[in-house]
Amino acid sequence: MRFVGPHVSASGEPAAAVANALAVGATGFALFVKNQRQWVGKPLGEGEAENFRGALARAPFAPGQVLPHAGYLINLANPDEEKHAKSMASLLDELHRCEALGLDRLNLHPGSHLNQISPEAACDRVAASINAALAETRGVTVVLENTAGQGAYLGAAPEQLGRIVAGVEDKARVGICLDTAHAYGAGFDLAAEAGREAFFERVERAVGLRYLRGMHLNDSKEPLGSRHDRHESLGKGYLGWAPFLAIARDARFEGIPLILETPDDALWPEETRRLLEA
Repeated sequence: MRFVGPHVSASGEPAAAVANALAVGATGFALFVKNQRQWVGKPLGEGEAENFRGALARAPFAPGQVLPHAGYLINLANPDEEKHAKSMASLLDELHRCEALGLDRLNLHPGSHLNQISPEAACDRVAASINAALAETRGVTVVLENTAGQGAYLGAAPEQLGRIVAGVEDKARVGICLDTAHAYGAGFDLAAEAGREAFFERVERAVGLRYLRGMHLNDSKEPLGSRHDRHESLGKGYLGWAPFLAIARDARFEGIPLILETPDDALWPEETRRLLEA
């Protein structure tokens, strides 16, 4: 089954995200479990977790159809111990929120080495951090996302994701998410069928597609290899509609959330419908 839908607002309380997803015809969705641009979020209010779990079940959405996204400030690769500790505290808070909401995965950017340590050392630091976080939580998988290769960010090369995954002890609780706009920005020509297959084959060799726990389906405002992370609505950027319809039809990507992070929410119902009907 295809689980398709946008990253929706959870403003007010988390249960609002379920209603917002249903309103655009989604069979899957993403949300932030706290403010994505703050280190500390307000605690879940009384009954909010129960309300969310009830709304999810009535929809019905299973936890595996939802891909929560962690806050943007978290950087598990940061070599500064004090700043790293803030990232760990924020990650643990989000993992505990996922536990309370009944969600089974949390999407996370790998982080940046800040040009202060080697990429290899940074990947190992991320893996060690995930091990520490998993030891203090239960039932939630950390899902690492590829990046466009901007600055000192990790994850543009599948091999970096593979190194992190290899360093995580509990392989049942680590996964990856592939973002199409990020891959295109990193130089992988997903607009062409041969380019898509070469990318997926490289991910298979470097990590293993068995670790895939979600995808972000975004067109790109920037050309191939730009190393910029600028999303566009499907079919309106450099990728065009063809790769997204092909991904939606591909049996390898069934049963995981296929999430739109496209900028025009007025187009979400049409984007969702076309992917579900592909």
